[in-house]
Amino acid sequence: MSSAMPNPRVLLVDDSADTLEVLQRNLAGRGYEVEAVLSAVEAMQALAAKSVDIVVTDLKMPGMNGLDLVRHVRENYKDTEVLMITGYPSVEGAVEAVRSGAHDFLSKPFTAAELRNAVQNALTKLEARRAAGRRAVEAAVAWAGLIGDSGGMRRVFQAIARVAPTAAPVLLVGEVGTGKELIARAIHYCSACASENFVPLNVAGYPPDRIEADLFGTKDAVGLLASARGTVFLDGVGALAPALQTRLARAFDEKSASATLPRIVSSTTKDLLAQMREGGLREDLFYRLSVVTLEVPALRKRGDDVLLLAQHFASRFAAEANHGAPRLSDQLLSVLKDYDWPGNVLELENVMQRLVVMGSETLDVPDLPSLMRFSGVRERGLRRPLAEVEAEHIRAVLKLVEGNRTAAAKILGIDRKTLREKMRRSDGHED
Repeated sequence: MSSAMPNPRVLLVDDSADTLEVLQRNLAGRGYEVEAVLSAVEAMQALAAKSVDIVVTDLKMPGMNGLDLVRHVRENYKDTEVLMITGYPSVEGAVEAVRSGAHDFLSKPFTAAELRNAVQNALTKLEARRAAGRRAVEAAVAWAGLIGDSGGMRRVFQAIARVAPTAAPVLLVGEVGTGKELIARAIHYCSACASENFVPLNVAGYPPDRIEADLFGTKDAVGLLASARGTVFLDGVGALAPALQTRLARAFDEKSASATLPRIVSSTTKDLLAQMREGGLREDLFYRLSVVTLEVPALRKRGDDVLLLAQHFASRFAAEANHGAPRLSDQLLSVLKDYDWPGNVLELENVMQRLVVMGSETLDVPDLPSLMRFSGVRERGLRRPLAEVEAEHIRAVLKLVEGNRTAAAKILGIDRKTLREKMRRSDGHED
């Protein structure tokens, strides 16, 4: 087996138990994870229970036949390939199987090698399609400016890949400055409506009458929900006035009936579930907006993504200023990583722009705003001994001043002798 997939899952469908046994033995021996069922109905149940890479189905079966199963797979499982087998070969049957969505048509009797080759070819096609999809997502994510390699951001990218091809409404939940609009744009540009408009609307930043006119129109102008054919992004959707909540909920109902309205992606910094329970948000609107809810991680939870973003912003702002990218010192990178970033990616972007504009070829800790220089170490919880917290703070200040004990003592508000004693107690250092 040469497939790039680890243990591809194969679902065998045939009304003959003997045939299933032979097929299963041939494929399981090659490293495939194989499940066998005796009818198309059982196959539908198996598909609903877990993901399958390829379905190998007989054509002629009692009740629901192989062609019906192929159509079911194509309509509901776009990430699954289908291989048709039959003991009644004909040109018409082959054409109909392919038209219905089967990857290939294999006539009985066939050898074990022919079966394995057909399955492998189908898997190769599937992997190529998946790879193309991943490249499309990566390109759209890169275009939108999303950067990150942390577990949280990898989950975001995977969610974009899954939800973008659908029409499902998406609710993005996260703190201010986490990049929710960029994620909304990535969803749009990975979707089938990428060539249409992406229309952001700041719900929290405008008066309700203006939001109402923009969304639903006036007697003189058509609103976005009737005219837009791409994606409407409702930023701060929790701030919608009650009357507008009612109209938006009704618009979702109209979309279900007509399928002519644009896709809705919304965002919030609030707990919409709590808001709904307290009566501040219509229940039906909450469930309409949150068909898919995507948590956007805060920057302080993204580990080394801070360093990737810092380098990215430094290069970008340097290019805008028509000079080379500055070097970021190790001490600066350490402070950037330890800082809490209450303003998230937006705050980091602003800090890096300031550093590039005001700094030199090498950016270092003294170039940072004073608040960041002396923020020390991020709080790691209160259930620790005072001595541990004190020792950690001393080490952070010494790192900040590159080991200069006189400067560290001045920042700490103690003399060098006291600093020396504290260092000796905490980690055994001698002057």
